[in-house]
Amino acid sequence: MTQNLEDNKANAVAFYRMAYEGDPSRAVELYVGADYTQHNPLVGNGKQAFIDYFNEMARDYPDKSIKFVRVVAENDLVALHTHQVWPGNDQYVTMDFFRFDQQGKIVEHWDSIQEVPSESKNGNTMY
Repeated sequence: MTQNLEDNKANAVAFYRMAYEGDPSRAVELYVGADYTQHNPLVGNGKQAFIDYFNEMARDYPDKSIKFVRVVAENDLVALHTHQVWPGNDQYVTMDFFRFDQQGKIVEHWDSIQEVPSESKNGNTMY
């Protein structure tokens, strides 16, 4: 089966938004394949560890927000470039990478996060 890049992009955004905004169980049910490999060292491997992590985040930080700046797809991978604002106006830029299986389900995740600095030597934004 050939990957449908537009579907994968839409599904990665929907999955991440749903989990981030407080419904990780539903996100996993709709968008994750049989197995889920996690590469973020703060999150355990597998579906339940993902759900637990995002439930804890929703409980501890209910007023956070996310904006999807870019979505890029190639082969079985989707990359998300986001801007997150957390309580106290802490701002982060994130890069998330998702691998999809042949059924169009997410089966693997990598990410990187960086706090947005108050000053930039080059004058460019991180977005």
